[in-house]
Amino acid sequence: MNGAGNAILVLDLRGADVLPSAEDARALARAPGLAYDQLMVLSDPHAATDDAFMTIYNQDGSLSASCGNGTRCVAHYLAERSGAGALALATSAGPLAVRREGPLSYSVDMGPPRLGWRDIPLAGEVADTGSVDLKKFGLPPASCVSMGNPHAIFFVSSIEAHDLAAIGPELEHDPLFPQRANISLAQVLARDAVRLKVWERGTGLTLACGTAACATLVAGVRAGLTERRATIALPGGDLIIEWRAADGHVIMTGPVELEFSQILTPDIFAPAAAAR
Repeated sequence: MNGAGNAILVLDLRGADVLPSAEDARALARAPGLAYDQLMVLSDPHAATDDAFMTIYNQDGSLSASCGNGTRCVAHYLAERSGAGALALATSAGPLAVRREGPLSYSVDMGPPRLGWRDIPLAGEVADTGSVDLKKFGLPPASCVSMGNPHAIFFVSSIEAHDLAAIGPELEHDPLFPQRANISLAQVLARDAVRLKVWERGTGLTLACGTAACATLVAGVRAGLTERRATIALPGGDLIIEWRAADGHVIMTGPVELEFSQILTPDIFAPAAAAR
């Protein structure tokens, strides 16, 4: 599937009581036609009130606690089978409530952002997580936010003025980020419109990243650059993000698309089996 262009592989393992290894996840990413940005693995829910538990892998086999675009894709997969207009999905970072807005549109309550340096996390205390100067590549200070995964957002006059493919790896692995970080270049077009380009932790340049869009809106509000609701334009499509004043939750609304489905065959995992 894809969510605003973000390549999502949904693997339904409910009832199987098994999870892929990191090697399995990497093997899937290398399999012909299955390259993904995030792998969303569905397991039986831990709570009776949930529809499924999601374990999220990046293409390098590392785990992620949150993926907004992937969550919308999972919601669509489940809603098409159950007819439900609302779903409760769970991750290691906590619950996610999803509502169907249209045939191919869903909104996800991503919960409140985490803004403290320990919660992002950063390697040490900083005076203001909204303005952290990494002193690299001529970039302005970063705004650091966690949406269940760590983000560093740099507000620049033009997102094309910096080669994110070249600088992203070093920024992702900067010692400030003990769990690495998603790196975003954000260009404010208006108080309700932002262009965004994302280097995704464990994946690389991506057409879209829902949590990065959420983190960018939060960072924009904190800096006084945007309203609490804005359109975030990514290379793969637009997401509507709102940082709700009433409860501090971030709501992400965007599209989903089914590209194809198939049954996996054992030979896909042969490279992983050989490595073990």
